[in-house]
Amino acid sequence: MKRLVRFVTVCALFVATTGAVSADEKKPTPADGFNIHVIAPHKFEDGTVHGPFHHYCKGVTPEILQCLLFQSTDPNALLVEVEYFVAKPLARELPLEVWNKYYHDHEIEIASGRVQVLDVPEEKAKEIAAAAAKTDGIIFHLWPKGVPAPNGQVGHPQSVGHKPRTQ
Repeated sequence: MKRLVRFVTVCALFVATTGAVSADEKKPTPADGFNIHVIAPHKFEDGTVHGPFHHYCKGVTPEILQCLLFQSTDPNALLVEVEYFVAKPLARELPLEVWNKYYHDHEIEIASGRVQVLDVPEEKAKEIAAAAAKTDGIIFHLWPKGVPAPNGQVGHPQSVGHKPRTQ
């Protein structure tokens, strides 16, 4: 119990002090720039639909956009999924059975109307959606439902309406 109290105290101290550095003094980190906000539901392996999940994304290369996914916009929401938007020419080099199992076509997902780009003017949202439509997505679900902490089990939800590709 003492160990747990000490851990909680250290965590609280960390949370309380992380804002202590001014913006001028802060060095850039890989966590900076996740400012493209998208919401979309996901279909889990058991066929159930969950979400919408709040995707906070940033481009890291011309071919890759990475997203941190949360169940809400609460500042303390748990990170439950990671999604990569991969340029179609790269993703489609994968064997078809791998693509069909793990990937989905963002063009189809966006056309379904289930995806919304938030926090930007409508024209910018259309621009972001058009760029995303040129990618395929792969989702890694990190926090299985009903467990108190991640247990190492990783799921691969799909977009709702995923359509497997054929040759």
